[in-house]
Amino acid sequence: MFAVLEHSAAGLGAFRQRWQTLLQDIWTNEPPSRLRRITPSTPDPGNLDMLVYLPPRLRAKAPLVVALHGCAQTADAYDRGTGWSVLAEEHGFAVLFPQQKPANNPYCCFDWFQPHDSERDRGEALSIQRMIRRMLVEHDLDPGQVYITGLSAGGAMSAVMLATYPELFAGGAILAGLPYRSASGPREALGSMADGPSRPAPEWGRLVRAASGHPGPWPRLSVWHGDADTTVSPANADEIVKQWLDLHGLDPRPTLTYPVKGAVRRVWRDARGRDCVELYRVPGLGHAVPILPGAGDGRYGSEGPFMADVGLSSTRHIAEFWGVTRPGWAPWELAAGLTSLFGGLMAGFGRRSGSRA
Repeated sequence: MFAVLEHSAAGLGAFRQRWQTLLQDIWTNEPPSRLRRITPSTPDPGNLDMLVYLPPRLRAKAPLVVALHGCAQTADAYDRGTGWSVLAEEHGFAVLFPQQKPANNPYCCFDWFQPHDSERDRGEALSIQRMIRRMLVEHDLDPGQVYITGLSAGGAMSAVMLATYPELFAGGAILAGLPYRSASGPREALGSMADGPSRPAPEWGRLVRAASGHPGPWPRLSVWHGDADTTVSPANADEIVKQWLDLHGLDPRPTLTYPVKGAVRRVWRDARGRDCVELYRVPGLGHAVPILPGAGDGRYGSEGPFMADVGLSSTRHIAEFWGVTRPGWAPWELAAGLTSLFGGLMAGFGRRSGSRA
């Protein structure tokens, strides 16, 4: 996503050198990978790498999570930081990690803002779709349990995939990302990152509907953003929510609002009481994935570039929102679920008593 910075030739040159140095350090110093590299299917219109994690005990008809790294990251770095493969090992689901190549983008950003990579059946979007189809067939995964998530450019590319192939996904999660069609070129992307341009919800919704012609139903969506993010304006999170509330036909007022480990969670439910859209606003968080690093007791991932310990594992909470961890919950997961339920009931009681949600 940082690839769109073009203030001046001199500034861009210095910027390029700084990020190329960071990329080289990341690639040179990466520890051994938990992921397996797969030769992508031919043809591969987006020219992306394909890495996967399949747990030793992959359960029958397992879910598939697609995880998209941010700029200046690799699939391995993103996995180590977020802990997706560790969570997958505990719960028996598969994870696909598409990876950008420097030949496509010098900062290894997914090209979410380029029309030829962000439209259905074209470029990078088509390559990711083909990787997903391949995983479903080769590993007998559940086509009704496919989910996608990503940070920054990976978050914006997740929005692209949810818009262009909505029939493929049961849910998604966008971290520090942008709405679908918030930009159609590098310079426009820079403006969207900085300002989070506001549009009416119906206009945002029309952009998604036009991307595939899909009539619904629509995937569930989890949105995460730090209120101290100076790279991608937090206003973009609100615009993402508006886009998906329109698709789900939901009122802009949240059903529930309550604190979770210092963050504020807002939930929008449909008429059946199902959580369709959620928004986590994390105080003090910059441009990073919120994590609770470590091993065991609900801890996943490790601190590093664009990975910030805020005492809250977005990986775990996203997986719970989707439902991929429900079979065989560990005790700590059950406790967390009961805490969340109690918080939701109390918030709902307060709302019925006349307090604002």
